[in-house]
Amino acid sequence: MARKQQQQENAGAPELQERVVYINRVSKVVKGGRRFGLTALVVVGDGNGHVGVGMGKSQEVPIAIKKGVEDAKKNMFTVPLTAEHTLPHEIIGEYGAGRVLIKPATPGTGVIAGGAARAVMELAGITDVFAKSLGTDNCMNVVKATAEGLKQMQSPEQVAARRGVSVGQIFGWKEN
Repeated sequence: MARKQQQQENAGAPELQERVVYINRVSKVVKGGRRFGLTALVVVGDGNGHVGVGMGKSQEVPIAIKKGVEDAKKNMFTVPLTAEHTLPHEIIGEYGAGRVLIKPATPGTGVIAGGAARAVMELAGITDVFAKSLGTDNCMNVVKATAEGLKQMQSPEQVAARRGVSVGQIFGWKEN
């Protein structure tokens, strides 16, 4: 019964891609010696503006990855993309000591980003973007800073609504 119910839930959901960004082995010292555990940083996205970042912890790699995927699915958010599958404006995302500069690029440029930020961009469906890590090189903070930057991204329609003007006025178009 549970398997059939799970298949029905997955049938309505869009096809999500998963990418493991980082697996870290950690240890805890106890009276009898060391206890080892694992943390997995996972990015999940549909390639169409929806992406999520999650972390899973366990004593075995597959279980840590599975928990990370579940966490990423819970923390999914939408990225406003332009018609050319790039971003509407430049932004700096910050998380802890991690700072990531994210700039839109012209069509045909591709994803120019470091490994950790690249996974988030590709799974979000962004095809043309520049991204540069300015702070720490810790994968966890770089991925979360990238996600924070993308969460703060606003489409021209959102900016126009907030300002109470039309989209054409924001770009300086002459309206008839």
